[in-house]
Amino acid sequence: MADKMSREEAGRKGGEATAKNHDKDFYQEIGEKGGEATKKNHDKDFYKEIGEKGGKARANND
Repeated sequence: MADKMSREEAGRKGGEATAKNHDKDFYQEIGEKGGEATKKNHDKDFYKEIGEKGGKARANND
């Protein structure tokens, strides 16, 4: 029986497959859609809070 794939490996493989099938415009479009959705769901305080974090690393992903 085949070993189960880890979530990390599945995510990496999915990301690589997506990157092969889509161009820069695709990522730009989904980024804009995500930004609009975030804007609808959050107020000024949300943006103030993330702005204050200003580039602090959340995890060490070397």
